Amino acid sequence: MSRVSLEGQVAVVTGAARGVGELLARKLSARGAKIALVGLEPDALKQVSGRLHGDSEHWHADVTDHEAMSRVAAEVKERFGKVDIVVANAGVATGGPFVDSDPGSWRRVIEVNLIGSAVTGRAFLPALTESRGYLLQIASLAAITPAPMMTAYCASKSGVEAYAHSLRAEVGYRGVRVGVAYLSWTDTDMVRGADQDDVMRELRQRLPWPSNKTYPLGPAVDRIVAGIERRSSHVYGQWWLRGMQGVRGYLPGLIGTVGQREMRRFADRLTGMRTGLVGAGGAADEQHRTTYRH
Repeated sequence: MSRVSLEGQVAVVTGAARGVGELLARKLSARGAKIALVGLEPDALKQVSGRLHGDSEHWHADVTDHEAMSRVAAEVKERFGKVDIVVANAGVATGGPFVDSDPGSWRRVIEVNLIGSAVTGRAFLPALTESRGYLLQIASLAAITPAPMMTAYCASKSGVEAYAHSLRAEVGYRGVRVGVAYLSWTDTDMVRGADQDDVMRELRQRLPWPSNKTYPLGPAVDRIVAGIERRSSHVYGQWWLRGMQGVRGYLPGLIGTVGQREMRRFADRLTGMRTGLVGAGGAADEQHRTTYRH
């Protein structure tokens, strides 16, 4: 599909304080888009906004809060006059054995990654329908293949992939395009946070090539930008992820067999693993919930 110029387009990016969201905002801004940043860290968002090339504004909101996101959607449209692109990027992660996982953190991964994406879509779809715009849902390799020690993250990303595919079929006739972006392990605070646990890091290093590498952020975000310009249904942050689609039906059985062997190898090291959300984004989410807990 031919590329659409981003000059003058209004793009909303959730989870924009760091990582994929921050760099994506910068690259979209450099191509002439006006940027609405949404996240939990107003000071960090303000700094990101100040570094952008063109017109931008930031909003403090929890993507799981329907009233807050509806307010943001209305204010973004009032501020910029329209909404052309929405990137549902906000996400958190936790790792470790399910049986020992913190129930609150496990649930929060589902709430932010899946429910928060749906709340974002619900809030902005009226504006996207008016503009015949594009909603890009950030998913993951975790949507394609299951992984031990990542039950919440895999469940959330599989769910959000299915949600986006279903939504595409619903809204396409109204001119709204919906895409799903897949990323493998990419150099972000989330991945670096997960790697602080020795077991999680070693498990990942034992994955088969090319899924055992951490990939640079810049090229992955460049691929996402190209997908936005093309209004693509599928966007792959790393070249080899496209090939995973053809074999994904075989992966649960394979991982179920190989995963048992790997878990047996690490069994005596599983006690006492950290159970909260990982990385700076996870810390920000936990601080937000502590601050705003009723």
